[in-house]
Amino acid sequence: MRQRPLRLFHPCGRKASSLPAHIRKALSKVHPEVISRYYGCGLVVPESLEGCKILDLGSGSGRDCYMLSQLVGDKGHVTGIDMTQDLLEVAKKYLDHHMKEYGYKTPNVSFVQGYIEALADAGLQKDTFDIIISNCVVNLSPDKKRVLAEAYSILKNGGELYFSDVYSSGRLTNEIKTHKVLWGECIGGALWWEDLVHLAEEVGFSRPRLVTATIITVDNKELQDVLGDFRFVAATYRLFKLPKGNSKPCRVIYNGGITGVENSFPFDCQYTFKAEEVMEVDGDLAKILSSSRFAGDFTFEPSGQGQCGVKAKENLVDPFELVLQLEKQNPGSTTRGCCSTQSASCCK
Repeated sequence: MRQRPLRLFHPCGRKASSLPAHIRKALSKVHPEVISRYYGCGLVVPESLEGCKILDLGSGSGRDCYMLSQLVGDKGHVTGIDMTQDLLEVAKKYLDHHMKEYGYKTPNVSFVQGYIEALADAGLQKDTFDIIISNCVVNLSPDKKRVLAEAYSILKNGGELYFSDVYSSGRLTNEIKTHKVLWGECIGGALWWEDLVHLAEEVGFSRPRLVTATIITVDNKELQDVLGDFRFVAATYRLFKLPKGNSKPCRVIYNGGITGVENSFPFDCQYTFKAEEVMEVDGDLAKILSSSRFAGDFTFEPSGQGQCGVKAKENLVDPFELVLQLEKQNPGSTTRGCCSTQSASCCK
């Protein structure tokens, strides 16, 4: 049976200090015990959440669920799933407290016990959720394709899997995969980033779009010897459940107004939309924007007008190459230490 690792450091997600003010404010309203019992990562928070139904994979004590509860509002809903009963008890203990704090007459948060490879078995219905989030949980699963397939099944058409995890520069050896310390460090279960692309497309998702990446350094000499030339990165990806068929590259205009990114919307590492500016997008992104919850936030140039048919950008980005690009722009900003000789675990 899989167990939750002890997390003393974690490379995934964003630190609270780097988040927009409205997210920091939402976090400040979460009960202190919920926060103290949360053993997850930084934060993974996509945009345009009002009224959405969200599933948090590996929700733990419920910190992110209660934060997201405020962002989706009383017309939205957040479900947390976790395999650890004692953490779910902490989460459920403060349900009434948070609903009263937020002024909601009807709870918009619920928690279920289960495994991320078996969402249907936990009672989660197909075509139900607008968004699924996850922060360094998928790498703990021995069957990552099953996790992706289950996520795809319960998302609505146009829904998104927005998640951060640890990825490797190649397929790991069995020695690394079965190494207890490296597993506890969230390194032993890392997926080769190219395998993520293949697995996502096999289960039906759009090609993963890379949002950001940070290199992970391993500072323990003994573990370095085990890892050899493998490199690791913490990366955030967007995967969408889209209708079948191709879409042509086109021009779009971001209308502005999404909370927290009103003037500039950094969608992924290739596209940042500035309000009221025309931008050429590739066919994959055109379909994503027109088929997802973002459709109302963009104006699409009518077919047959303008310069639709422009050459698309290559939307498959190597996260290790992205790290190098970002490092050139801002030296020292894309490296996080891990697995030092003083620490038995780098996850928290």
